[in-house]
Amino acid sequence: MGQKLVKRITWGSFALVVALGPFSPARAQDGGLSASRESPFNGTWRANNRSMRYQGSNHFSLLNGIWRCDTCDPKIAIKADGHYHAINGSLYFGAPYADAESVREVNDRSIEITDKLKGKVVARNKLTASEDGRILTTGWSAISNNGDANSGTFDSERIEGAPAGANKVSGEWHPIKTNTTEDEVTVTYKDTADGLAMSDPAGDSYTAKFDGNEYPFRGDPGITSVSLKKIDEYTTEETDLRNGKVVAICHMTIERDGKMMKVTVEDKTHNAKISWTADKL
Repeated sequence: MGQKLVKRITWGSFALVVALGPFSPARAQDGGLSASRESPFNGTWRANNRSMRYQGSNHFSLLNGIWRCDTCDPKIAIKADGHYHAINGSLYFGAPYADAESVREVNDRSIEITDKLKGKVVARNKLTASEDGRILTTGWSAISNNGDANSGTFDSERIEGAPAGANKVSGEWHPIKTNTTEDEVTVTYKDTADGLAMSDPAGDSYTAKFDGNEYPFRGDPGITSVSLKKIDEYTTEETDLRNGKVVAICHMTIERDGKMMKVTVEDKTHNAKISWTADKL
């Protein structure tokens, strides 16, 4: 779960990132929004790290000099010798975010992973298991599409033990807490006549109509198109696709006071679900 946890499972380290602007909800007599008023999605939102809930797990191991990531998409199995080896995926991100990876064992409970894409370093992860082996802390840094550097940490709890003789980072882990700087986990939405336009600090963007058709998604190599469905005035469903295949479905609901958004992302690639709240800035 690196910087692109979810929309890269991006709302940033959650995986999606949202930023929308100020909104003063105006109600029609039926309790809905007046058609002449702007959408409640219009504006800038910042994710609340403490609200993050993750359903799913990550499974990997370092045993007999071989690094394996079974929940990566596609799976990875390379030598942990500190040299770069060709891959067609990367830890948490999935293809096509990296094409080469280096894994180095720091000690019996810590490893370092560096990913490259077209010869340039795009991400670094340091995984460290606690002395009792129950908690895994992942420190990550990544270079976004616009060249900005992002970093943070997140903790996972062990749900399956490490194989005998393996590095203590090995096993199955359930993410429980992210410590990403909340200022980085933002997205900006702007309502259009019949849809939404989205942008975020990482350089991702789209403009799409509420008609269920696919529209270009720019900035994220793992998402090539997006479609939007308007459930009601306060709820939108976003479907992210890669070359026609659904990779994530994001449900966004604005509270009636217009101050908080509830977000749930179904990560179809990793069979996981992430939810959190975001506050209007």
